[in-house]
Formats: sequence, C-alpha cells, structure tokens
Amino acid sequence: MAAGAKDASGAEGRPSGDRAGRRERDRLTVPQGVAALSLDALASVAYGPEAIVVVLAAAGSHGLGFTLPVTLAIVVLLAALTSSYRQVIAAFPNGGGAYAVAGRHLGRRFSLVAAASLIIDYVLNVAVSVSAGVAALTSAFPSLHSERVLLCVAVLALITAVNLYGVAESAKVMILPTLVFVTAIGAIVVAGLLRTHPAIEPAHPSGSATATVGTLLLLRAFASGCAALTGVEAIANAVPTFRAPSVKRAQRTEVALGLLLGAMLIGLSVLIGKFQVAPSATKTVLAQLADAALGHNAAFYVVQFATMLLLALAANTSFGGMPVLTSLLARDDNMPHVFGLRADRQVYRYGVTVLALVALVLLLVARGDTQRLVPVFAIGVFIGFTLSQVGMVRHWYLERGPGWHGHAVLNGVGALFTAVALVVQLVAKFHEGGWLVFLAVAVLVTLFEAVNRTYRRIGAALHLGEVPAHPEPCRSLVVVPVGAVNLLTEEAISAALSLGDEVRALTVVHAEDPETGSADEVRRAWNTWRPDVPLVVLRSRTHSLTRPIVDYLRSVRAEGGYDRVVVLIPEMHLPRPWQRLLQNQRGWVLDHAIRRHTDAVICRLRIPVDLPR
Repeated sequence: MAAGAKDASGAEGRPSGDRAGRRERDRLTVPQGVAALSLDALASVAYGPEAIVVVLAAAGSHGLGFTLPVTLAIVVLLAALTSSYRQVIAAFPNGGGAYAVAGRHLGRRFSLVAAASLIIDYVLNVAVSVSAGVAALTSAFPSLHSERVLLCVAVLALITAVNLYGVAESAKVMILPTLVFVTAIGAIVVAGLLRTHPAIEPAHPSGSATATVGTLLLLRAFASGCAALTGVEAIANAVPTFRAPSVKRAQRTEVALGLLLGAMLIGLSVLIGKFQVAPSATKTVLAQLADAALGHNAAFYVVQFATMLLLALAANTSFGGMPVLTSLLARDDNMPHVFGLRADRQVYRYGVTVLALVALVLLLVARGDTQRLVPVFAIGVFIGFTLSQVGMVRHWYLERGPGWHGHAVLNGVGALFTAVALVVQLVAKFHEGGWLVFLAVAVLVTLFEAVNRTYRRIGAALHLGEVPAHPEPCRSLVVVPVGAVNLLTEEAISAALSLGDEVRALTVVHAEDPETGSADEVRRAWNTWRPDVPLVVLRSRTHSLTRPIVDYLRSVRAEGGYDRVVVLIPEMHLPRPWQRLLQNQRGWVLDHAIRRHTDAVICRLRIPVDLPR
C-alpha cells in the first residue's frame, strides 16, 4: 500500500502540478490586466474630454480655458478612487464589486441598489462605446456620418454574435490594440505640446470670448467629464484572475490604470486649451486634436482606427460583466433563474441577449449620438462607487485590524468625494435625463424585490429546507389524447402504461368534419389494433378540440377515485427546425387549455421521427 500511495502521489501528483501551473500561467499579469480589465476607463478618453468641451463651449473661447481646471478636479477624484479601490482589492481578494461589498456590510437592499446601478452602467457603456467608436470612424470618413445609426447597429450585432457564439477574448490579444491606442494618445500629446501652430487649423467655438463662466456651467462640465472615470472599479471585481500574488498584482494594475488615465486626460485637456478645439457635429474632439498635432496623414487614421477598435473592445467587456452579475442575482433569487443558465459554450446567453437589446434601444433613441448618452452615463456608476466606499468604511470599523483608522479615513474620503460628485451630477444633469437613472434604479430594485418575494413563496409552497413525508403510492389515471392510430399513439400508450394504474385514450370527433373522421372509423382502427386500453370517444358540437377534453377531465376529478390525473400528450420531434414549423401545434394548444382550466399533471412526450429520404 505504501508503494501504491507513493505511486499515486508521484505519478498523479505531477500532472496535477502541471495543470495548476497551466492555470497559473493563464492568469493575468499587470500588463495583461491593464489590457483586459481597463478598457472601459482607457477608452473613455475618447469621449470624456469631449463631454467637458461640449458644456464649456457654450461660454466661447473663455469657457474652453476652464477645460484644464475641470479636468484636474476629475483627476483628483480619480486619485481618490484609485487609492480607495486598492483597499477594496486587499479587503475582498475574491472579488470586491459594489454588489459584494454592499451586500456584506450595508444590507441586502443596498446591494440591490448597487446591482441596479451596475446594470445601468453596463448597458450605457455598450451604447456609449459603440456610438463613440462609430464616431471615430465617421471622423476619419465624414461621408459615413449620415449612416452612423446603421453602423452602430452593425457593430452591436457583431459584438453580440461573437459573445453568443462563446468566443472568449484573450488578454494577450488585447494588449496590442491597447498599446497602440495608449501610444497614439501619447504621440498626440507630445506632438501637440511641441507644435507651435496646429498642422490643421481646428474649428473655433462660436460663443463670445468674454462670456461669463458660472459655477453651474463648471459643475455641469465636471459632471459630464466624470464619464471618463467609468471602469475604474473593474479591476477590483476580478482579483482572482491575476497571477499570485493576486492582490499585489491587482493593486499595481489599479495604480497603472490611474496613472495612465490621469496622464492622458491632463495631456488632452492641455491641448484642447492650446488649440482652442470646439465641438463639431461631424468630427470628434480627439480627431481634431490628432489633426492639429499630427496632421491629416497616416498617423491620423491610425489614431482613429485604434480608437474605434479599443472602444469596440471596451463595449465587449460589458458583455463579460453584466451576464455574470445577472447570474449572481439569479443565484440569490433576485432575478429569474434562467439568467444563471449557461449554454454549451459557457455563455450566459440570456444576459447577453438582454444587454444587447436594451443597448440597441438606447442607440436607436439617441440616433447614434454619443453626447446624448454621456450626460447620464456616469450617474449609475457613481452610485456604485459611493456604496462601495461606504461599505468599506464599515468593513474597517468591524475588522479593527492594524492601521484600520487610516484605511477607514481613506475610504471615507473616497465616499465623500464620490457622493459629492454624484450630487453634482444629479443636479447638473437632472433636466438632461439624470432623473431617468434614478427612476431606472428604483424600477430595477422593485423588480428584484418582486422576483425574490415570488421565489420565497415558491420555496414555501415546495417546503424547501424541510424533510418531506415518506413517499406513498397514489392511485393515478393517465389520459392520452389521440387523433389516429399511428407510431405516436403506440409510443404514447406504451409510456402511459408504465406511468399509472389506469390508462384511457381520448379522441375528439365531429361527425360533419371530414378531417376528424367519424366515431365508427376511429373505433374500427382501435379495435383492429387492440392495445388493451379503453378508447373514450368525445363528441364535439363545435370545432373545438380542447373544450371536450377539459370537460372530461373535470368530470373525472369530480367523480373521485383518483389521487392524480396525468395527461400525456404525444408529439413528434422532427430533425430540422424548419420542418417543425409544419406541425399543427395541437400539443401546445392542449397544454395551455388543460393547465388553465384543470389541475391535471401534464406530460408532453416528444418522440423523434426520422423522415425517409
């Protein structure tokens, strides 16, 4: 036995170690983590600075001069979030999303609010990323601008199809487009700072150069620019996907994201002020900066294509995040359990499909215009930010480990900043649709509660968690509706004989209907077959198939003598989907009527039928 044990530990231990090594190699490094988990945040530089410019341009060139101060305020908030989420990573090494943090430390209701806000953020991220990616394409090819809605639908359909098919994106594949994009933004900033005159004169704002810049305008610009901070929390949601030590690598990735995003935002805002870039209906602010800094050459098109590709990948990350979140909600009985089902390719298809449909509606309503979507983009994610940070303060208070005061203060400052930013966004964007986000959160939480309440009632009805009584045999009648004597009838009667104490076949006839035949013809065929099962002929005064069967089942139940009545409905299952469209669907019609009007148990028996060539 000792030798056998040694054999098992030696021979079988090595493959296990090899598998563990392969799993570890499949996990993320810091560069891969930046590429795979930071796309939402990095790609936001394509529309975040533009959102600031769109607001400040109302005050003319004087207003654009405040682009840098507003951006610096956003970068300060970014630094607070980065520091706070480093602590979330350490405290929740198994994944510290707002749903998990709020659920553990703030209660179930707050966790549902966090989940609802995350779902809204995921949907808006898809719509904004797709529309911004198409805007990058139409900036390179202005003739396509009139087709932007169609292009948005096509891009969304492509991303959805890839996710439904189950093609998992690889972090290694994402590194190249991420690197190209970051390098392109860096090249724009460096070239723009070195250039004394723009290569191509950008458009200037139409407002007065001396227009007054009020506090409300600055607050609106800050609120719009906060869209650039979406995605900062993604790394904290995926700590287990990093290589060991996973916490350290995830924290380094969070810091790398903060530094990259902050540097790009500041660099672009400096160029916006330098070149006095104004919003354009056909050309994005980033495209204008690329034109002014690099010239309208091959480098310009590289920037546009890199932006479009990264934005498409950023939209794709929502297809990985929201279906997982909805599966967790389904696991906790807050969403229909169907959202927790995976297809053969390990895809949460229901979550993917719902995400795509809602994003499609938003794109059609906004007509592919990114700036119509951005004003309400960041509100949802800042609800999650705030709840996560408040939950972390409570976490440190309950843990009371070494240095917990400092950790709690840091998360408290983050909670204060995000809460203030949330209020600013709500006030500044209330009339631009900000109220819709809060309404959507309230509706989703109400739906979650209704689903959970229904599942609790179902659990009580099924006596879940209780020890059931000892099973006892019950007297049952199995009823088989038949239309003729054929293979389906043979298979159904054979199955029925194994299910109940007594079996009866039912057929509905109408003497004046040549399609159903007469009662004598049905009896003659039955007597020739002689299956030792009685045939009950039900006459229908109308052409209804269901009413006579429902009336018969009610009369059987009224007579008593049976503990249970089972209706076994035979149906043929044809090999090809288009062939199934040719069936008369009588099984479904019977199923619906019997469930609605009786308490009979229904069993639909699908029998495969191979068609001769």
